[in-house]
Amino acid sequence: MGVPTLTRADRTAIEPALDPSPSVEWRRPIPSASGPVRFARYAFGPNRLGYCGPDEAGELFAQATVGREEPRLRALAQQFEGAYPYLELISRSSGIPDPLDARVVEAYWLGSPVLERVRPQDLGPSLERRFRSRLRGDAWRWLATKPDAGAVPVHAFHVLDVFPRLGLLRSGETDRALEVMDSCRIRWGRVLERDGDWLVVSAVPLELEGGKLRLGPARPERIRGWSDGAGFVEDAGPGDVVSIHWDWACERLDDQRLAWLRDSTTRELELANRTI
Repeated sequence: MGVPTLTRADRTAIEPALDPSPSVEWRRPIPSASGPVRFARYAFGPNRLGYCGPDEAGELFAQATVGREEPRLRALAQQFEGAYPYLELISRSSGIPDPLDARVVEAYWLGSPVLERVRPQDLGPSLERRFRSRLRGDAWRWLATKPDAGAVPVHAFHVLDVFPRLGLLRSGETDRALEVMDSCRIRWGRVLERDGDWLVVSAVPLELEGGKLRLGPARPERIRGWSDGAGFVEDAGPGDVVSIHWDWACERLDDQRLAWLRDSTTRELELANRTI
């Protein structure tokens, strides 16, 4: 089964302010990067905070900015126990041999048509092996319905549908849960200004309205673009759109990648809201 079809009403409820209106022409060429380097750029934000992956944030950052030691970068990537199994699943299902192929990495973090090759009968057993023993009560029963409902192994699915069932959203700490989920999901923001190593972007936050998740009105947000001038977004400036993981800018996005990220986020919000 493919991804669910959303009605206009669905989209209006979920995404009231998806696209901060551009005032500056921002479509500039975006330098290519290898799959391992792109993985590292998305993984660095939570890794530096100690949330996932090996305790080697400095090495990960160095490899993500320079990217000259691919074997080392691959070894680091395999230690991300949350993300790497999804890459392996996408790789197997799509017939792309390398889990760190740029197409696989992009599909996981942003969403892309590559995910259409992952069948429910592939995703379901993978989720069961990884999460059934960690879930209590009805949590597994609800999660088990997601592959047939159209879920795909994109990062937004893990953040919005798997992560809450592991305890935080059901603990009663709703505000904290929303804050963590919003930081952990891959967000997009249009750059308003640069301030040294920081960027001020217009981004849409995750909200809980009437017991359902949605994206709220755009608001300014201050994020890290560089550390002592080194970073992942080259010379990003006003008008550019960047992807964001936790408080770090991961890469500049072109129209296609932005569309994939927005669409995957919207789909996964709709799926999560069915059983929240």
